[in-house]
Amino acid sequence: MKIFKKINIAIVGFGNIGSYFYKTLQKNKKTISIKTGKMPYVKYISAKNINKNRFVKLPKSKWVKNPMDLTLNKKIDVIVELIGGSEGIAKKLVFSALKNKKHVITANKDLIAKYGDQLAYIAEKNKVNLEYEAAVAGGIPIIKSMKEGLIANKISKIYGILNGTTNYILSTMENTGENFHEVLNKAIKLGFAESNPISDLNGSDAASKIKILSSLAFNKTISKNKILVEGIQNINLTDIFHAKSLGYKIKLLAISEVISGRLNERVHPCLVLNSSHIANINGVLNAIIVDGHPIGRSILQGEGAGPGPTSSALISDLCSVLRGNIKYPFGVSYFLRKKIIKFDTLKHSSSSYLRIEVKDLSGVLSSITKIFAKNKISIKNLIQVPDKKNKKASIAIITHKSLEKNFNNLLLNLTKNKFVLKKPTFIRIENI
Repeated sequence: MKIFKKINIAIVGFGNIGSYFYKTLQKNKKTISIKTGKMPYVKYISAKNINKNRFVKLPKSKWVKNPMDLTLNKKIDVIVELIGGSEGIAKKLVFSALKNKKHVITANKDLIAKYGDQLAYIAEKNKVNLEYEAAVAGGIPIIKSMKEGLIANKISKIYGILNGTTNYILSTMENTGENFHEVLNKAIKLGFAESNPISDLNGSDAASKIKILSSLAFNKTISKNKILVEGIQNINLTDIFHAKSLGYKIKLLAISEVISGRLNERVHPCLVLNSSHIANINGVLNAIIVDGHPIGRSILQGEGAGPGPTSSALISDLCSVLRGNIKYPFGVSYFLRKKIIKFDTLKHSSSSYLRIEVKDLSGVLSSITKIFAKNKISIKNLIQVPDKKNKKASIAIITHKSLEKNFNNLLLNLTKNKFVLKKPTFIRIENI
């Protein structure tokens, strides 16, 4: 019988993800050993609350009170960080672990998005792995695909649905006719959303993820620039109804592309054609689309969160470490990654959807269309839905392509118009 070399692992953070990862690792230990030639062994575990009820029982000898002690322990080869957050103990732990030549595996997107460049430098210097497959899109192997499977490709654009919570909300609103707050409460009860889901709803979660993917796609340092980020809080059933009648669905997309040598990163709701692949990604699923040469278009989809998909990604990273596959954290050496100048968002061109609530009076439509013409925006489609009871009307408009700065001026002028009852809803259209 072959005896495999033992690799000692410490897990820091032992909530739902940590305990599920441990259980999955124990169940598949034999298979992993055969496939990697190394035996993974969880030697220590550290958590804020040791006495918390968990579905796995562990001997007291495995528990370590101070996680920082693990970074100095010579018996530990790999530290799996599952605390979360970009600051505090998570940051201290990962920095210290890499400095002390421990391999690090993490699911912490916020940490990687904020400090990934610094961490990559330390990892390369000390010839250890920094693995973070679980930080982006859960069980979808997008990080390895970017670093290995698509290594020969020149990427022109990467985009997709990177947040399962918002995708569940939007697709459920469309399918059931329930309003935003009804669906949000349902998502929280089902565990598809956190009790405080603000980072999901306002787009910041997806923004962290697209910054990581953008770095991999374009061999660049992680952007510190403020990028366009808009959430889904202001989208209501009326918008979803209008979009459907016009042949579209609404999705929260994260997009990164290089335009004329400048980087355009953005997160915002989009209208996408019903016939597009991404329009049919529903529920909590994520989808990532990569446009490149020579591959053309590559599509990856699957569950983007939860204990199962996250554990799958963590074990994939662990197997890379066990095989001795030491690689650059972002695909190329820290010293070869470049800075790319930010694209001026105001120069971005797109078609758009606008919903304008107006007084139901004679001459209102003419007044509105004149404002569009004044701001160099032409109208492609228009739907007017009167509300006689409340003496108002809802005007849904699809425009031809125009510059972002023109839309900004349009919205400002519309808001000031005496016939317009409230700030219009504005959603860009992505022809993908």
